[in-house]
Amino acid sequence: MSSHQEFFTLSNGNKIPAIAIVGTGTRWYKQEETADNFSKELVDQLKYALTLPGTVHLDAAEVYRTYPEFSEALKQTSKSRDEIFITDKYSTQLKVTKDPIEGLETSLKRNNLEYVDLYLLHSPFISKEKNGFTLEEAWQQMEQLYKEGKAKNIGVSNFSVDDLQKLMATAKILPQVNQIEHNAFLLNQTPGIVNFCQDHKILVEAYSPLGPFQKKSEANAEFYEYIKSLAEKYGKTEAQVLLRWVTDNGILPVTTSSKKERIENAQNLFTFDLTKEEVEKITELGRKNKAQRLYWNSEYDKFNAFSQSKN
Repeated sequence: MSSHQEFFTLSNGNKIPAIAIVGTGTRWYKQEETADNFSKELVDQLKYALTLPGTVHLDAAEVYRTYPEFSEALKQTSKSRDEIFITDKYSTQLKVTKDPIEGLETSLKRNNLEYVDLYLLHSPFISKEKNGFTLEEAWQQMEQLYKEGKAKNIGVSNFSVDDLQKLMATAKILPQVNQIEHNAFLLNQTPGIVNFCQDHKILVEAYSPLGPFQKKSEANAEFYEYIKSLAEKYGKTEAQVLLRWVTDNGILPVTTSSKKERIENAQNLFTFDLTKEEVEKITELGRKNKAQRLYWNSEYDKFNAFSQSKN
């Protein structure tokens, strides 16, 4: 297997692998963490990912309740720490730990780590009444963790333009990342968010980058036919074509799978290139589809009419 990789450079100059190949949420998410629902399947997937060449990017969060599996896989790997890029997230809606500082310190202890490579606020829905602190106070804690070296990079998730502007008004360190739901059938999770982030040197990460395959649209046969034709042209899978479309738009995809070959294909993504015209055609064919949102529906469905528009 080729070990060729690509990296994005964050606003602070740090490098981040241009794809996260095992996200431990969505498929692996648990309502509660018990000894009985420990997932050996997830451990095996993480262990396999950590045998692949290059720097392996893993995506975790306290609300996923998969730290037991995550820590077990890290314990068993022989891959050096500097070849493992770990993203973690503080839960802002479901109370798991008291605040971002306690959240990360708990994570580091449970996973036997000295630091994480990227730490995110999982959503902007923070209030003094619900959380005991404001969004601005939460970000001050993130900045403290960054200065202490416990989080090498810091960012946010599911933030809109308004949320980012509110944070940026008082922030001393701007978010390096905004992880949002993004794919060809959901070009903007909230109005204008991709362009705003890219204009302000905030790297966009895309979860559910394979959304068009997770929930097939019967009305957009042309889109699927075109993806299939590109997969045949390049000798790649259709999933690899869609993931490459994401990266060619300057966005980092966060993917996962229960199948080892798909994990390997993701790590081995950068062995072909789409042309500029092919990238643009995927975008335009995707834009013809009405917004297809898999997560945060109650909060963001109100933006569906704008999510596929040009901005």
